[in-house]
Amino acid sequence: MVNDPFQRIEQAIIDFSNWIWDLPLLILLVGGGLYFLIYSRLLPFKHFLHAVSVVRGKYDNKSNIGQISAFRALSTALSSTLGMGNISGVAIAISMGGPGALFWMWMSALIGMATKYYTCSLSIMYRGSDDSGIAQGGPMYVIMEGLGKRWKPLAVFFSIAGLFGSLPIFTANQLTQVLNDVLLPSLSYRASTKSSVIIGAVISVLVSIVVFGGIRRIANYASKLVPFMVCLYFLAVSYILVVHHVNIIPAFEQVISDAMTGNAVLGGSLGAIIIVGVRRAAFSNEAGIGTAPMAHGASRNMEPVREGLVAMLGPFIDTIVVCTLTAIAILVTNSWQDPNIGGVTVTLNAFVKTMPGYGAFLLVFIVAIFALTSLFTYSYYGTKCIGFLFGTRYKKIYNYIYIISIIIAAISSMSGIVGLIDISFALMSIPTMVSAIILSPKVNRATHDYFNKLSIKTTAV
Repeated sequence: MVNDPFQRIEQAIIDFSNWIWDLPLLILLVGGGLYFLIYSRLLPFKHFLHAVSVVRGKYDNKSNIGQISAFRALSTALSSTLGMGNISGVAIAISMGGPGALFWMWMSALIGMATKYYTCSLSIMYRGSDDSGIAQGGPMYVIMEGLGKRWKPLAVFFSIAGLFGSLPIFTANQLTQVLNDVLLPSLSYRASTKSSVIIGAVISVLVSIVVFGGIRRIANYASKLVPFMVCLYFLAVSYILVVHHVNIIPAFEQVISDAMTGNAVLGGSLGAIIIVGVRRAAFSNEAGIGTAPMAHGASRNMEPVREGLVAMLGPFIDTIVVCTLTAIAILVTNSWQDPNIGGVTVTLNAFVKTMPGYGAFLLVFIVAIFALTSLFTYSYYGTKCIGFLFGTRYKKIYNYIYIISIIIAAISSMSGIVGLIDISFALMSIPTMVSAIILSPKVNRATHDYFNKLSIKTTAV
């Protein structure tokens, strides 16, 4: 029996997280996503190339309301999803559920593309404004503008959960871990609570420089760093795959095999592996959680359908591309089979095995960029929630709490932190998915009208 009160609290968080992420939430996220996929008749996927054209700025109009371009909105959304979930979250998924968890992450991402299409289309269709008169989007505004004021408790529920879900505790914790594991030994220092506090303080200073500048500064940094970090990570993992090329096909075979049968080594049932895959995919690409609609709601795009198509690219880039790179690197090097390591250290082990001497430092650099861009964006989500609840004048207060929580996270336990974020994401997904399902006919009608107009213009030209 655990006597330490902090350990009891941590265990209670973990237990509640496991309970809430069982069958009911699986039905909500996967079932809701399948509903969107079937109800749209796969329409978002048919216009994948059109979505790319929108991201490239073909339809941008600087005179529209909103604060940033469609590309910067996608970059901002990706800067939160392309983070520790892609490096540490994937490692956790494979450590908990075996290689088969990756397959269910893929399935969740494909379904999540339809979910993001609907939720982010609605973030433009039912854009509201804050008490400063600035146009804002996100599930809370969708609920208020689309469903009416009698649904306000649901909008408040989302915003309260969002205050906790937007905290930087997971990312800050994992960034601190990798710096303690790699950087300090190279400088002849031993990791300790003191070193974690110092690292947390340095991270908080770097983050504060950006987050106090608001969405425009965040989007400016994100639009520059996101493409760079994806390319760099792709090249680094590609090298690992070239070195271990003989293991690539067996790794994919193991992913498919374990996804259908469960993993004998870890003793996981098929149902448990599906839950792990969906849970970690939701943490990674955030489809159905409600964070991305807050970023896309700030876009200058006036066409809800266009913004939905742009948002749809998020889960594809995040999970199908980046998470797969991480997972295969972990599998071909067998680093996931070491029972003494967990989280980001599993991915670190894959880099060290393949690139002795410099692999660890390369991953530290990549992790730092991934983590910092995530930390920039999550502060924006939190200020949106507090602005909706209490007014925009309290945004800076949230940012101060946000910065302080980075230091606290640096010295906290990973398992408790993962549980707390999972609970917050689960609670955020309820109002996001419920409102999107109710308003989905509006999106279908807008989709039909948009492509009809587009075909008429194309024919005329």
